[in-house]
Amino acid sequence: VRSAVELHRGQKHIASTSKGIRTERTGSLGCIGWFIVIVSGFFAALLFPITIWFCVKIVQEYERAVIFRLGRITDRKAKGPGIFFVLPCTDNCIKVDLRTVSFDIPPQEILTKDSVTVSVDGVVYFRVSNPIASVANVSNADFSTRLLAQTTLRNVLGTKNLAELLSDREGIAHSMQSNLDEATDDWGIKVERVEIKDVKLPHQLQRAMAAEAEAAREARAKVIAAEGEMNASRALKEASLVIAESPSALQLRYLQTLNTIAAEKNSTIIFPLPIDVMTHFMRK
Repeated sequence: VRSAVELHRGQKHIASTSKGIRTERTGSLGCIGWFIVIVSGFFAALLFPITIWFCVKIVQEYERAVIFRLGRITDRKAKGPGIFFVLPCTDNCIKVDLRTVSFDIPPQEILTKDSVTVSVDGVVYFRVSNPIASVANVSNADFSTRLLAQTTLRNVLGTKNLAELLSDREGIAHSMQSNLDEATDDWGIKVERVEIKDVKLPHQLQRAMAAEAEAAREARAKVIAAEGEMNASRALKEASLVIAESPSALQLRYLQTLNTIAAEKNSTIIFPLPIDVMTHFMRK
């Protein structure tokens, strides 16, 4: 165990030493490089009134400047905001915008998990979190992020069925954001938000879904009507039991019905016949 630990420490020390050597070699300009830098600085100081317009650089609050000196990045941190000086012959300054950028994902024809072809588009919001990585690790961070967003949209929606696509847009957007943010981390890009804008279905599928929804609504309406009739029949049964127990209640109900008929048809004259007269014949 002790030998294994010592071997691991030795490998770690060698790796850290080689990493330090690699960093030192990358950051060093060499003798020729320093000679060119000194000559450039000498001429810049000699022609100061003219070279001042080439040496002074200004970046805005929302910008950062990545400086390459003889093809090498000078500092580990980007310059700005404000004013700084560069050498006109040896330094190359690239400005990077740190503001949030949004772009639309073009409509993509996607085959879902249940073999339905849909057209989906969306919008992505991202910003540059590491200016040096966005310049040194990828040729065009904006264009690469746009292409990656299209392929990520296809890959994520290809694992979903139509019902999940229509009902779980927030979950799909969150999954796309996680995948994009993880893939663009090495490029110095931070994906802040992804939204699904529109899902277009084929016309035949739209008609089929509309017919299915209409049939479901009709079935629900019939169930509700049947439940209403059942409740009404129970109420009528209870009312008939109450009326059977009290003859006067039947007389009041009869008078209420006559009042309703008289209110609806005013030209009709009704002569009510007392029920007590009818009961005598009904008994016989």
